[in-house]
Order: sequence, then structure tokens, then C-alpha cells
Amino acid sequence: MMVNNLQATTTLHNGVKMPWFGIGVFKVEEGPVLVNAVKTAIKQGYRSVDTAAIYENEEGVGQGIQEGLKEAGISREELFVTSKVWNADLGYESTIAAYETSLKKLGLEYLDLYLIHWPVEGKYKDAWRALETLYKEGLVKAIGVSNFQIHHLEELMKDAEIMPMVNQVEYHPRLTQKELQAFCQDNGIQLEAWSPLMQGQLLDNDVLQEMANKHNKSAAQIILRWDLQNGVVTIPKSTKEHRIVENANVFDFELTKEEMEIIDGLNQNLRVGPDPDNFDF
Repeated sequence: MMVNNLQATTTLHNGVKMPWFGIGVFKVEEGPVLVNAVKTAIKQGYRSVDTAAIYENEEGVGQGIQEGLKEAGISREELFVTSKVWNADLGYESTIAAYETSLKKLGLEYLDLYLIHWPVEGKYKDAWRALETLYKEGLVKAIGVSNFQIHHLEELMKDAEIMPMVNQVEYHPRLTQKELQAFCQDNGIQLEAWSPLMQGQLLDNDVLQEMANKHNKSAAQIILRWDLQNGVVTIPKSTKEHRIVENANVFDFELTKEEMEIIDGLNQNLRVGPDPDNFDF
């Protein structure tokens, strides 16, 4: 699969088109740096922005979106915006209320994708019913989950009317999630990567560095290209303009099958984020 430009999209199982590439804003605080990062990304051609209620930055993201749309001269419909419902709000009524709060903070009339942030036992099924309601009422274009393992998805599917369209998980060369990806593919769920660069921990890896030199790219670009060629949507986070541009400059080269396998071989099932089977928040 050759993703060859920044606006290229994958089609979710309900027909909605989602960009393969976007900007993430995890741990970016409210303020001008955040607003500017989102605006810059949109001006540079990014068409997807990913945030979450718990990041406490939806207002700044919303402002960045408004300014970015204006400066890029594009309409809201050309942008794909994702947010997520936090654990404390998981429940039928509370999830619907959380969605409305996120919309208000973002200053938007709808979201393109709304996700359950973590699979809190005993709570995520009610939240999923709420997402189904929002979806059926046309208030959100697509719905999905985040940090769900295979068993969480199986449990959800027992009662779900609508299958999740996306599962956003920690995904990088040290955590390749092959079984989860195969399961998602078999069930028409698009896999999406958070922390694709392992929070910077892989950028001086020798194997990736060597490959980067060969392609005249950075280690980050090698990893992001690997995501795309694996059919995984990716949302690297950056606030620096040169990095936002560099991250997206991954459409003019291709990794060979052998290189892809070498990167797969870096897997150690190693997480930098919480374990979805063992978290307490």
C-alpha cells in the first residue's frame, strides 16, 4: 500500500475517509504554543488533528483549528478532528454530556471521530452505547476506541450494534502489536498509532539511523513511513514548525520489504505508556 501524500486517506468501514497522517497534541498545554502548532500543521497540509478531554487543551486546539482553516483557506469539512471521552465520564448519560463539553470547548459543531480513551472494566460498554447513539443521531461521523486489547474488543462486540471504526493504541517498532493488528484487520477496524516515535526513545537507534542515512531521511521519518506501509494511521506530536514539516515529509520514499521486516524485528513488546490490562486511573 503506497500512501503518497499528506492528504491521502483510508476509508473506515462506514465509508468515512480518515487521513493516514495527523498531528497529535498529547501533553501540549493550553497557550500560544499549542494554538500555533495546530495552525502550522493545517497550513502545512495536515488534515487531521487528534486531542482528548484529559489533555485539557481542547480550547487551544479549537482556536488553532479556526486560525488554521482561515489561513489555509479550507473549510471545516476538509479537516478530520478526533477527541476522546475520559475514564471518569464513562457511562451512558455522562459520555453524551462529555461529548457535548468537548464540542463546546473545541468550538465545533461535530467531531469526525470520538473514541473511548481507555477500556475501564464495567464502564466501557455503557459508554459505547452512548457513542452509538451519538453516531446514529449524526452528531459524530465515526466512533472508535483507544487502548483496547483483543479481549476488550471481543467483549465490546458481544453487545455492540456498531463495530468500532478505529482502535488507537501505543504502536512503534518496540511494540508492533501484530496480533492486535491482524484482529483489527479481520474485523474492519482501522489501527491508529499513538506515541509512534516511542516518545523520542527510538530516534538514536542504530538500526533506524543506518536506514535513515541510506534514504537520506531522519529516524523519525523512517518510523512514520513504516507505520504507513503497515497500514497504520499515525499522529506524531510536535510543537516545532520544522519538526511538524519534517514529520510529514515521508511521502517521497518507500521502505523495502526487507527493511520493513528489519524494523518489525525491533519488537520487544515494550510499552512507554500504561498497560491496558493493568491501569488504575
